[in-house]
Amino acid sequence: MLAARTSAARSASRIARQFSSVVDTAGIKVAAVDNGEPTSAVTFLVKAGSRFETKPGVAHALKNFAFKSTNKRSALGTVRESELYGGVLSSSLSREHLALTAEFLRGDESFFVDTISSFLTDAKFTRHELQEYVAPVCAAESTASASNPASRALELAHIIAFRNGLGSPLFASEHSDIVVDNVKEFASSVFSKGNVAVLGTGISQEALSKLVEKTLASLPASAPASSTPTKYFGGESRVESHGGPQTVFVGFGTTGAPSAELAVLAAHLNPQSSIKWAESTSPLAAQIPATASVQAVSLPYSDASLFGLIIQGETAEDVKVAGKAAVDALKAAGSLSGDELKRAVAKAKFAAANAVEGRSGLVAALGPKVLAGSSASVQGLVSSYDKVDASAFSQATSTLLKAKPTFVAIGDIQALPYADELGL
Repeated sequence: MLAARTSAARSASRIARQFSSVVDTAGIKVAAVDNGEPTSAVTFLVKAGSRFETKPGVAHALKNFAFKSTNKRSALGTVRESELYGGVLSSSLSREHLALTAEFLRGDESFFVDTISSFLTDAKFTRHELQEYVAPVCAAESTASASNPASRALELAHIIAFRNGLGSPLFASEHSDIVVDNVKEFASSVFSKGNVAVLGTGISQEALSKLVEKTLASLPASAPASSTPTKYFGGESRVESHGGPQTVFVGFGTTGAPSAELAVLAAHLNPQSSIKWAESTSPLAAQIPATASVQAVSLPYSDASLFGLIIQGETAEDVKVAGKAAVDALKAAGSLSGDELKRAVAKAKFAAANAVEGRSGLVAALGPKVLAGSSASVQGLVSSYDKVDASAFSQATSTLLKAKPTFVAIGDIQALPYADELGL
């Protein structure tokens, strides 16, 4: 484990020295890192997540319109040319960002940057593509999310915790009435120079900046997308379900900038052992029934965070036992100090460093900072955990628990516990 931690730290330091530079190229933030990889990747990060959408489900539709017909290429043409180059195109959506990514062999960056750029500047948004391709994919993704109790619980938790903005669902409803004009309107509001950042790996900053300046010259300049400041509310919801494990989400929200303390709290409560077949030192490990599981999640956003525990089990009684243990451990965490706190900080720091080893993790962690025009250093991200001491951790945990809880139960709602039965 020490060797793995040392390797991650060295990689983080290497990336930090090269990726911390953010260049403003004709109004667009550009950052790149080149460690000599045989392949390259470019991600266009757009401030176009579901919290900014003008109509429920339109951000989800825009995500699935990616790489369809533009004035330069048809959808089929994009597929054929990308395959000829051996590249892979993908799009993903979060509550705050739309990410458009191309992965390709080194040297083919000109074609792939142009391909993504053309979606931002010249997308056709045709009605037949919405009906034949986009809407069916949206429906399939929505159904898959709804059929997963953990994903469904997280979606409901965001709605209860934040209501609007960050509470806007990631997925369009099954019977969404989105039309092409809705997508065009949303795209025109978010596809602007101040709303886009371009991040590259396996490519030099100079080369990427030149391509961005060339391909996005026609992108309009406007102020970044904005939404009302996030407020935290909390509450309880219960949904009858007959598929999947019995599931409960217990969570709390905070407003303001994300804190390292919540990530440390999640690391402390995580019952998964660092060594296979060995028992974890987490206060939860020995208290959870064999047929139940507890997962700690810390979800940071630009102006709020949602911390919670996803508790699942074969029976409602399993969930109740595990849930009671989880809540007790959460309440007791405020007094964490000494070696226990050091261990939690080290676990959180390693998780953060390990997450940016991959390209997607690097973009997820540092992309928002690049988009905001601030320093995007892995070293800075990891070092923030060094400031977590017993006093700061205790205060953050105490403040978190003073808020109204967000509680979601999915499954046999007649048998699953209520929030007060778990000690909330």
